[in-house]
Amino acid sequence: MPDLRKEIITILDGKLLTPHFQPIVSLAQKKIMGYEALIRGPSDNPLHSPFNLFTTAEQFDLSTRLEFLCREITIQRYADLGIKEKLFINASPLVLLQPEFKKGETLRLLDQYGVNPRSVVIELTEHKPADNYEIMRASAKHYRSMGFEIALDDLGAGYSGLRLWAELLPEYVKIDKHFIHGLHDDPVKLNFVRSIQSMAVSLNCSVIAEGIETEDEFKAIEKLGITHAQGYYFARPSAIPVEKIDSTVFTIDHAKDYKTVPFNNATTAVHIIRDITPISAKTCISEVMSLFHHNSELTILPLVDDNMASGIIFRDKFLTKLFSSRYGIDLHGKNPIKTFIENTPLCIDHNMPIDLVSKQLTSLMTNDPAFIITHNGEYMGVGTLLDLLAEFTRQQIDNAKHANPLTLLPGSVPINNQVNQLLASKVPFSFGYFDLDNFKPFNDVYSYDAGDDIIKAVANTLINHIPAESGVVGHIGGDDFIVIFTCNDWLRRCENILETFKNTVPAYYNDQDIKAGGIHTENRTGEQCFFPLVSLSIGLVDPVSTSLCQSHVDIADLASEAKKMAKKVTGNSFFINQRMGAKNPDNFQTVVHKSTAKLHAVN
Repeated sequence: MPDLRKEIITILDGKLLTPHFQPIVSLAQKKIMGYEALIRGPSDNPLHSPFNLFTTAEQFDLSTRLEFLCREITIQRYADLGIKEKLFINASPLVLLQPEFKKGETLRLLDQYGVNPRSVVIELTEHKPADNYEIMRASAKHYRSMGFEIALDDLGAGYSGLRLWAELLPEYVKIDKHFIHGLHDDPVKLNFVRSIQSMAVSLNCSVIAEGIETEDEFKAIEKLGITHAQGYYFARPSAIPVEKIDSTVFTIDHAKDYKTVPFNNATTAVHIIRDITPISAKTCISEVMSLFHHNSELTILPLVDDNMASGIIFRDKFLTKLFSSRYGIDLHGKNPIKTFIENTPLCIDHNMPIDLVSKQLTSLMTNDPAFIITHNGEYMGVGTLLDLLAEFTRQQIDNAKHANPLTLLPGSVPINNQVNQLLASKVPFSFGYFDLDNFKPFNDVYSYDAGDDIIKAVANTLINHIPAESGVVGHIGGDDFIVIFTCNDWLRRCENILETFKNTVPAYYNDQDIKAGGIHTENRTGEQCFFPLVSLSIGLVDPVSTSLCQSHVDIADLASEAKKMAKKVTGNSFFINQRMGAKNPDNFQTVVHKSTAKLHAVN
């Protein structure tokens, strides 16, 4: 049994620690923007893992000494490697309260190794019960006073994360990896992360999603508009950190993904592209000056080498910066134009839907009036904010023309267009036709206003269970709804929708009718009949069957057949119309080899 106190003291005295660096990636710029420093003990030691190391240090009241040693070794290694990106350092707020705490020690280390404090981000973690607000505030104030940025680590894992976020107003907030793992298949996690991203935008804070391990997780957080990510999907922590992320992790299958989003995303970035001839980043400044001088309409110059964009030169900014210098063109004329690049340009895939482009620009809070549009990561052209706004406005007006006036959901025209687009793109999807049972008797007894409330309840239920990244919800008239599912768990979502609606409906009836399980009223022939509570029937067409169809008309026929079967069952139910066979472009119905059906009811 090792003497852990002796082990930790040996490590501290001998400075036997090794910093590892894991990249933090900017999804907008598709490059590394910083590294989190992670400490490892000696490889052949029981204190090799960070958990064992820091737990043992706390056990023997050596936490402050360990933290300062970690900081010293990390900063020294960061400087030795010549890393230019930001350095994220973990810090425990409780260390500030320790008697051996030395104020200004971090600044001294930075000065000693020539590191700019503005390159450092302090990650504050709070994993202990409440009453630590004063400590956290003091810690944030202490580090900010030295010029550091602040990150709130592991949001969602602590005891009071949201309150701390509101009080500290950090520049970065890191979402705990628990909420990232499998979020593409977990509506609860997805909604949690979506809410965090929405709050971050309003607080001008950047979200970093930790623990990205799979392509599906990466795609899910990217669709939510999250701007930064970290995890094994990009790179593992290493003593010699990777300098560049493989561009394929950003582009793989993305064009296909963008085609699966709702109808109002049919217009993509390629529709607003401007074909502007780029120049090399090595072009001298005097030549750029000449280009602007001889073409008064030229306002944007993209810098591209080997088909990769490295910057955008804006006429007004360029001239202002050039002539603000005392010697202007004489001093800078022979320098390459890349010296005028302030930021890496935002690069947008040509297949990205217009509304996602807008969300990404908003989340970045960028002031640049233009961005790069790419194809497979390579330069294709330039997009401008003015063109984006004009197209987005036109699109919204067009969508409004076909929206249902009660629910404001898209009607049959955009739904049919989306189905045809998915079929043409060979993107798999399933299809659902949702219809209310016993709706007319409810209308007759409770009034049309009450009926409208039931219809809106259906709309809300569908929207809550089918967010934009999972499908399209449409309202094609009356009590008929359509859903295009672009997710894999469409069947489970339908089961959840039926269960939710079953629990929602009683709120629209009086106690007497709830107790009776329905209402007595006249049927269409004037006879008194008993009608059960309003329920929901779903006719479903699975992805294999939709792929065999030629157009939205074929799919609508299959869904209508399935809906009729579902309506034969009392209560909330769904029926799946599955047809398998080889595709025949002349007559789809003649090539159906087998027709099977699955029935599910929620009573």
